[in-house]
Amino acid sequence: MKARLPKGYNNGGSATNIQQLARQAQKMQEEMDAANQELEQKEYTAQAGGAVTAVVSGALELKTLEIGKDVVDPEDIDMLSDLVIAAVNEALRKAREEKAATMDKISGGLNVPGLF
Repeated sequence: MKARLPKGYNNGGSATNIQQLARQAQKMQEEMDAANQELEQKEYTAQAGGAVTAVVSGALELKTLEIGKDVVDPEDIDMLSDLVIAAVNEALRKAREEKAATMDKISGGLNVPGLF
């Protein structure tokens, strides 16, 4: 049984197809790099309990942490720790979600290891 190749696959244009694919991949990589640089400049803010505010960068680094005076209780450090963790994790989640959505948009949902 003879295998069928897609139309135009073996009409002497296979090298052209590979070159075109390589150009498309390079363009996608350039778009992803540019988007990644732009996203790293953004800041994401989240609050926990209305008393702790965390701001992280798109590079997933904590930029600022504000703690309201009313939650600073030497007798309840655990609650303050929980609020800080919650605020930081929520800000990081926002940053990761936007990055994933942006990269999916550029790649059309294609997940190629090493591209980003």
